[in-house]
Amino acid sequence: MSTLLLWVGFHVFIFALLLFDLGVVQRKNKDMSVGTALWVSLGYVLLALMFGAGVYYFKGSQAGLEFLTGYFIEKSLSVDNIFVFLLIFLHFSVSKANQRRILFWGILGALAMRATLIIAGASAIATFHWLLYVFGVLLIASGIKMLITINQEPDLSRNRIARFMRSHFRVTEDFEGEKFWVRRDGLLFMTPLFMVLVIVEVSDVIFAIDSIPAILAISKDTFIVYSSNVFAILGLRALYFALAGVIHRFHYLKYGLSFVLILVGAKMTVNTYFGTKVISTEMALMATAALIGSSMLYSMYRTRQVTASETKKTLRWWIPGTPARKEERTDHRQDVN
Repeated sequence: MSTLLLWVGFHVFIFALLLFDLGVVQRKNKDMSVGTALWVSLGYVLLALMFGAGVYYFKGSQAGLEFLTGYFIEKSLSVDNIFVFLLIFLHFSVSKANQRRILFWGILGALAMRATLIIAGASAIATFHWLLYVFGVLLIASGIKMLITINQEPDLSRNRIARFMRSHFRVTEDFEGEKFWVRRDGLLFMTPLFMVLVIVEVSDVIFAIDSIPAILAISKDTFIVYSSNVFAILGLRALYFALAGVIHRFHYLKYGLSFVLILVGAKMTVNTYFGTKVISTEMALMATAALIGSSMLYSMYRTRQVTASETKKTLRWWIPGTPARKEERTDHRQDVN
């Protein structure tokens, strides 16, 4: 019963937080400034830390460290989502008002999908222990792939998801305000806004394939895994508007995230093989903080001469369903010198 009350209480709290975000924060800040977005983002971080302190107090120090490590990893990977969202919005010329709408529905969809994937993943691991090796290798492979594809510029005009939807559904040529669907001559048409929402949601599913095994490598407690994911996702909308204007300053963060995935994958594989915590949660937390922190500082130093107008040019991240351009581009180091 206590476990049930824990889950119910957590969801009541999250629901109240969403209502506050939509009914107060978003209504009063329809055009959210960078300053407001930073304060809202900081508020979500403080709430996560307070929740982590509660986990530490009520569930023990190990659970508290697992929540903190999981949250930090998920929050770092959520920055990678922002890179992708920004490039999608730039390519499809999505207005700021519609960006808020996409992010709102995208985050609600992400919460539902993450919950489903986490429960399925945890249940699968509990039933088939050998899946820990599969997840570990998957994380290592994802980290290596991220390293290889860092400087490949995606060609969104050839995005397979967009092409599939245009070929199988009636899609309007232009946006229809904030509408996802419209009727014309009795026929139902999809708008490009809904197509962008689908691309964003599919992108999040692809990212979840990396992030969920990463947190499962830290903790086997479903509540810890789920709650750390939820807190990382909740502040994503505000974090997007806080970082959108300066995202070009974090080019080298991708390298740090790559090594974090490799590290966490190695932790899962090694610990599973030896049947003990050869790589402890504390070690993983310190290594993750060092990798993310150093890559962010190095990014800010190397991109100190890059202007916001060059943001799109410097965003060369892989988008699900999008092939990379064949032509070679100049190395990023030449862009900033």
